[in-house]
Amino acid sequence: MSMTVPRISGGDALVRALVAHGTELVFGIPGTHNLGIYRHLAEHDVNHVTPRHEQGAGFAADGYARVTGKPGVCLTTSGPAVLNALTAVTQSYSDSVPVLLISPGMPLRHPGRGNGTLHEVRNQSAALEAAIGYSNRVHSVAEIPLAVAQAFAHMTSGRPRPPTSKSRWT
Repeated sequence: MSMTVPRISGGDALVRALVAHGTELVFGIPGTHNLGIYRHLAEHDVNHVTPRHEQGAGFAADGYARVTGKPGVCLTTSGPAVLNALTAVTQSYSDSVPVLLISPGMPLRHPGRGNGTLHEVRNQSAALEAAIGYSNRVHSVAEIPLAVAQAFAHMTSGRPRPPTSKSRWT
């Protein structure tokens, strides 16, 4: 008799990893590519605050981190939403405030990927790295727990620094 291993979605894996690192509250705006994450917040007892704009979500996560001493979590959809939150996240970075910005990129096999359509920024990670020094794009559900652990390690060990293996800093 063969046993089937239940498949876990990327959204469920992400929320489980956030909870494993003590996340109780997320600030963000639901959008096309992050609905799979939102679907799992309530079942893992993660509360959610929806501001009117992604920049507000970033600043709310920053304020939460400053007040509680815990990392703040900002959840946006891809593309322009990430860039909207970037001002707040950059301020957090410059003040060494631990804020995690989560945004699903365009699906890797999306037919419009690479041509600038829909919610696409050609290289979302590069835009973030230019401002805050660290960004990670996962390519499989299996990578999510380690990516979240690395993000929390970066945030809680002082001011984040770019990884040495792919550093573009001069």
